[in-house]
Order: sequence, then structure tokens, then C-alpha cells
Amino acid sequence: MSPVLAGVLQLLALIVALALAYRPLGDYMAGVYSSPKHLRVEKWIYRAIGANPATEMRWPAYLRGVLGFSLVSVLFLYLLQRIQGSLPGSLGFSSIDPDQAFNTAASFVSNTNWQSYYGEQAMGHVVQTGGLAVQNFLSAAVGMAVAVALVRGFARSRTGELGNFWADMVRGTIRILLPIALVGAVLLVACGAIQNFAGIHPVGQFTGGSQQWNGGAVASQEAIKELGTNGGGYFNANSAHPFENPNGLSNLLEIFLILLIPLSLTRTFGRMVGSVKQGYAILATMVTIWIVFTALMMWTEFHHGGPAFDIAGGATEGKETRFGIGASSIFSVATTLTSTGAVNSFLSSYTGFGGGIAMLGMQLGEIAPGGVGSGLYGILIMAVIAVFLAGLMVGRTPEYLGKKIGTRQIKFAACYILITPALVLCFTGVAMAMSTPANSMTNSGAHGFSEILYAYTSGANNNGSAFAGLNADTQWFNTSIGIAMLLGRFLPMVFVLALAGSLAEQRPVPMTAGTLRTDKPLFSGLLVGTIMIVAGLTYFPALALGPLAEGLAS
Repeated sequence: MSPVLAGVLQLLALIVALALAYRPLGDYMAGVYSSPKHLRVEKWIYRAIGANPATEMRWPAYLRGVLGFSLVSVLFLYLLQRIQGSLPGSLGFSSIDPDQAFNTAASFVSNTNWQSYYGEQAMGHVVQTGGLAVQNFLSAAVGMAVAVALVRGFARSRTGELGNFWADMVRGTIRILLPIALVGAVLLVACGAIQNFAGIHPVGQFTGGSQQWNGGAVASQEAIKELGTNGGGYFNANSAHPFENPNGLSNLLEIFLILLIPLSLTRTFGRMVGSVKQGYAILATMVTIWIVFTALMMWTEFHHGGPAFDIAGGATEGKETRFGIGASSIFSVATTLTSTGAVNSFLSSYTGFGGGIAMLGMQLGEIAPGGVGSGLYGILIMAVIAVFLAGLMVGRTPEYLGKKIGTRQIKFAACYILITPALVLCFTGVAMAMSTPANSMTNSGAHGFSEILYAYTSGANNNGSAFAGLNADTQWFNTSIGIAMLLGRFLPMVFVLALAGSLAEQRPVPMTAGTLRTDKPLFSGLLVGTIMIVAGLTYFPALALGPLAEGLAS
């Protein structure tokens, strides 16, 4: 079987598996967030944190819950790292330096999971399981809660109430993330991923030294790392490490987990707004972009650009032979079009255009299908922009799901789409203008610029992957990328929730003959075009200096 055919068959198998899970999981999540009942364990949690799950919140109160909970999470994770040297199960590792502890705390709480450290050489069992793995669950649950709040904004009328943040966050964790992650962890163990609390032990001797490995609760963290679109790995090699991702079957399982909830949330959206066709329109947009990007990535990496590529059958540098080019391409697109950031290959070794495709996937806003929760609210913001543009073209007041998109709503949407590009481009420009950050580049020229552009694109978009040729473990990068991650995560949420509140207060607008049908293929096409145009106009000059220049020169 040719490598190209093998890659295509894996893609088809993945699509079939996702299609089978789409409807039951989407309906189940709609029921979770709409149910008035609470499980006993949930009631215990509410009593412990002093929350009343029956209290409805307007958007400022909902936002205070999100920001307050996230602030406490950052402080807890920061302190846990700073006292690691005094904790049991630290494997002899010392406490984490302040700048790196801040970067890591900001990273995992913001669902970015950017890592400027070697996991197997820095973090002990307590920090890994009690700190990082816990935030993998909670940060994902926060993103889902904000998405559900926006959906309620579209579904409700003449009220500013968006639900209860504490109830949404706890339900997302207990009823959705935990059960699926448990099943995923068991399947990963069956595939060969490790799950233990072993210490550091030698595994072999060779001329000039020896090699050592430490164990860990890898499978359980790997499952929620992918399911919650987190991405932070137990080992520095991430999902290219055989302890995290042993074979082709586990590789497909991990991609499935990455895409499962973001795609299924479109069904949840359709059910909660009372029209599953609306969910299918959003799903069609996501899937179209995902398939096109996957096809382009596979083409660029299989493309024979010289004798070495001819002999190897494609751009094999930096890719694990147990996965091959096809599976590596599918994985890299899935993780950069979501906010996962996990890698099973070395992105810096991809072709110039291949690295550019991965970078552009993040710059779209990670909405195809995007992160857990963040992908849905991100593409709904773009849908608001799309109907506004359509309204301008036909001379009508734009409407979406029975809600008028007026001046106030479009300002919230515009602020949302401007925040992340401003963070990426400003931080990249400052870093390139300073001498010290530029010294961290392994490569010069277009590829070196791409390393820094990719780092801030990944951080501000809450992805977490990297062109790993960049030495990011410096005070500048730890601090600046940490700030970019926090602002890139929580500033957009302010405008998402403000938009949700303004929509929930409106009276429903009856549909007329002139209303744009947003459940038809025409709207999906308009939405795809809007997404590509906005990203292209924003990032094209920077991409031209980096991956495009590198690709054209090769």
C-alpha cells in the first residue's frame, strides 16, 4: 500500500468514527447543559465552593465567575510549582523558577499548554497529576461553559440571564470530560501507553554515558490532554514519544479525541437554539476548512521537491516512521486547527508551505473545529460578522437566529476578532526589534522569523505547539508569551459574554422573505469566505516574510 493511500484511508476512518459519535454526543451534551437536575457529587462540590447552582447570572456575574476561578487556578498552579522541591513524589526535581512557573501556570489555565521546559526533567508526579492534569480538565470545562453561555444568548429572549457558571463548569467536568477521558485512558493503556508512578531508572548503557527514563500517569493525562484540546505532554517529545503515543492505532485514537467534542458541540448548539440545521451549517463550515487544510498539508509533505524527497517518498524529516507522512499531516492539522498544540512530529522540519499551513490554521482563530468551547464561540462570532457583511451587501439590517445584529453587537464581535492578531503581531514585532529574543532563534532568515511568529501565534491563540528550534526558556519569552496566553484567552471571553448578554435581552425578530437563511449551504460558503478573508488580510504580510518566503525559496 502506498503511503498516500494509507494516509487517505486513515482520514476516511477518522471521518466515519467522528460521524458515528456526532449525534449521540451532541444530543447528550445539550441535555447536560439544559437539565435542571444535579448529581449528588455535583451537589457536594457546590456546597464545598459555596455556590448556588440555581442562581441565574447576567453576563457580568458570569464573567466574574470565569475570571475569579481562573485567577485562583493560576495562583494555585504557580505556588505548586514553586514548592515542588518540598513535595513528595518530586523525583528529586527542584522547584520551578519564577518566570517559568508563571509561564506554565498561565499556559495550563488558559488551555494553551505551551511548555518551555522538558517535562520528564522538570515536573514531578504531584505537579503533573495534581496540577497540570487537573487544569487540563478545568480549563476545558471553562471554555465549554462560555460557549454554552453564548448559545443561551441566541436561544433566550427578553432576559439577560445566561445560566450559572459554576453549574456549567462542574457539569462539563463531571458528566462530559471525566467519563470520556476515563474510557480514552483505558484504550491508550491497551494500545501501550504507560500508566504508573515509577521513579527515574536507567534503561540502557552506551558509549560515553547512559540513558534514563521516569514513569508517570501518562495515559490518563494523555487522554484529557487530547480530549480537552490542551496539548501539554508528559514528555518533551509530546505525542511523538512512544510512552504517550505508541503506534498508529493510538495515533488515530488521539486525533479522534481531539476533534470529538469541538465537532459535536455544533449539534449541541443546534439542539439548544431549536434548529439542528443551524448546527449542520456550522459543522459544514468547520469540516470544509479542516478537510481542505488536511489535503493541502498532505500534498505539501508528500510533494517530491528533489532527489532526497524522491528516495524517501516525501518530506520525512522530523516525522516518526511508525506514523509516516500521512498520519503526521492529519495530526498536525487537527492540533493546529484546534487549540490542542500536541505534536507527533517536528513542525520546524516541515516544508516551508507545510509550516505555513499549520501557522495559518491557528491564525484563523482555531475555529475549524477549534478548541473545546472556544472553537464554537469563535465561529459563532465569525457568523455574526458574516451576516453583518451580507446585510451590508443587500441593504438590510443583519439578523442571526432571530436576533438583530446592531451597532452594539458588531462592536463586540469586532473587538473579539482584533484582540488576538494585535497580540501576535505586536509581540512578534517587539521581539524582532530586540537583540536578546532574536538570539534564541536556531535559524536565521525566513525560518528564524517563522519561529518567533509561530511562538506568539501559538501563545495568543491558546494552541501551545511550537517551531521547536526556538529557545523559549528565557525570561523574555516566558513572561511575554505568558502574558499573551492570558490576554488571548480571557480578553476575548469578555466580548463573547457581553455579546451573549446583549443578544439574550432582545426580542426575537420574525423571519421574513428577505431574511438571510443561515441554515443553507450558501451561508456556509459565505462563512468560509469571511473567515479566510479576515485571516488573510490580517496575517498575509507576516506570513509573506516567514513561511511563504521560505516555501518559495525552497
